[in-house]
Amino acid sequence: MSIQVNRLADPVVRAFVTAVNAHDKDAFDGLLASGATMSDDGSDRSIAEWTDREIFSSNGHMDVESESDGGRTLIVTYRNDTWGEMRTKWRFIVDDAGQVSRFETGQA
Repeated sequence: MSIQVNRLADPVVRAFVTAVNAHDKDAFDGLLASGATMSDDGSDRSIAEWTDREIFSSNGHMDVESESDGGRTLIVTYRNDTWGEMRTKWRFIVDDAGQVSRFETGQA
């Protein structure tokens, strides 16, 4: 059972998931703070390279199973054309300006 994106508790995370699922790179980039960072399975990655490969050029899609930490931590069934479907955990740090300053993802 998944949570409808429009029901996600945190508005910034909701916009992030919406941008990913719409493959809207401009909206996605607009959510990131200047100098934002990310990690995948505990290793820091280049956001631009990683998101191009894992989201935008491979039709990435997030189906949210659950949320915690006020909506800043998600358990997601994530799928893309490269890896297929996998259960992942996403954790977001949102700054005072309402932008994502860091996100971390990995196997759940």
